[in-house]
Amino acid sequence: MASHLFRFAQHGAAAAMLVALAACSGPLRPSQGSPDSFHNQLLVLDSHLDTPVHFGRPGWNIADRHGFVDDLSQVDLPRMVDGGLDGGFFVIFTPQGPLTPDAYTKAHMFALRRAGEIRQVVQRHPGALALVTTPAEARQAAADGRRVVFQSIENSYPLGTSTAALEDFYDRGVRMASPVHSRNNQFADSTTDTPQWHGLSPLGREWVAEMNRLGMLIDASHASDEAFDQMLALSRAPIILSHSGPRAVFDHPRNIDDARLTALAAKGGVVQINSVFLAPTNQSPAWRALLDERDKLHEMTPQEQKALARRTAAEESRDPYITATFELFMASLLHTLKLVGPDHVGIGADWDGGGGVRGMEDVAALPRITDRLKAAGYSDADIAKIWSGNLLRVVQAAQDAADR
Repeated sequence: MASHLFRFAQHGAAAAMLVALAACSGPLRPSQGSPDSFHNQLLVLDSHLDTPVHFGRPGWNIADRHGFVDDLSQVDLPRMVDGGLDGGFFVIFTPQGPLTPDAYTKAHMFALRRAGEIRQVVQRHPGALALVTTPAEARQAAADGRRVVFQSIENSYPLGTSTAALEDFYDRGVRMASPVHSRNNQFADSTTDTPQWHGLSPLGREWVAEMNRLGMLIDASHASDEAFDQMLALSRAPIILSHSGPRAVFDHPRNIDDARLTALAAKGGVVQINSVFLAPTNQSPAWRALLDERDKLHEMTPQEQKALARRTAAEESRDPYITATFELFMASLLHTLKLVGPDHVGIGADWDGGGGVRGMEDVAALPRITDRLKAAGYSDADIAKIWSGNLLRVVQAAQDAADR
């Protein structure tokens, strides 16, 4: 999520085809690019869109065309059309704070406000966006020409010392959540912190049970290896890594080892490949200062936002922050596909939360991934699974396992 992720990046024959695609990812939607573009006929979803961080920015509108160099954003409706991105999970992210009653209350209000901002953005653009809670609704929205807006929680810290608030967020449309972010909290250890609970806390184990009861998809990205193991063992539904990568490609704690990826697949889960933890990043004082400022975009005037974007672009030109390339991202994706197969891999690039590499700077570049998968020999049906079929399968599996 946003600069929080940046800071941790150093630690480191035609009819048959159509039938197959429909089975994997729902009805094909009309092409919004070239009529013969395979990518533009797919249902393309990303499991981790941090774009709601921009919803409260003065002057920022998802319907306008933006550019990362101009305003540090990577997702908007025009670029979603360019990249054939039909939507995905829009994230309610809350920064980790102290484990105190007052802090929990403030965090809870923050999360509710962010959830409200997501709903307001959809309400302002009813012909372009659709709030959805089920795979069937997602497929229907895309078939109608609208972008899919699932909601997820990154970091359950705002729930406080009870799991009761999960049901309220469920009633607000949230269908996926993770227990923890970059620091340990009341639910679990983070993969980028010193072990406290050695996995899940007792409250974290209650959280798993409540997630299963509600039919919400458990997201283990950011959780420690021990917490991942325990969630995988305790959950009666498959779980997901919404934005993670293979440690075999880059040895970073936010990535995951091959043995755990194999275990995830064996229980029906999915790993959605991230574009962040692929190579070391520039941790200079200048970059740390710029990233601190980026956390405050919502407090800046449009003019101040543009000034920060200009200074960021100048620093990138002088002393690049990101060295990871599109080829390295593809190496990560292809390694994981070879390891666990196309039934257990998807894309969660972490757009607007630290994602993007050289050669794939925003969502307009997504067709490059499809082209490379086809060049690597993956079938059209497999590519459809990678882009949305696998994600929707585990969302449905979680809902099917619910007690509700």
